[in-house]
Amino acid sequence: QVQLVESGGGSVQPGGSLRLSCVASGNQFRHMFMAWHRQDPGKQRELVASITTRGTTTYVGSVKGRFSISRDNAKSTVYLQMNSLKPEDTAVYYCYGRVNNRDSWGQGAQVTVSS
Repeated sequence: QVQLVESGGGSVQPGGSLRLSCVASGNQFRHMFMAWHRQDPGKQRELVASITTRGTTTYVGSVKGRFSISRDNAKSTVYLQMNSLKPEDTAVYYCYGRVNNRDSWGQGAQVTVSS
């Protein structure tokens, strides 16, 4: 089972930026489909952004133009750069990875956007 460890969450004012990182254990990362999800209490978990092994990216409409997902296979790391943050971006952000039909989740990173 691949272990995913997130870092980079925190508190920021509206309009600010944060970058989340997620490091994967083992040597399967370059073969993994990776994504970031988020969940606010009382709401369903939402897919925010994804990136394939070839680098193809997708985004939920509410973050297009503000968030950017990328990966560094040499570091077994996926990133989520979040700019122009809004209060409605407040949530716990989870790193997700899939390889060989097995899913892995990170522990979650709190992102709070508030003035």
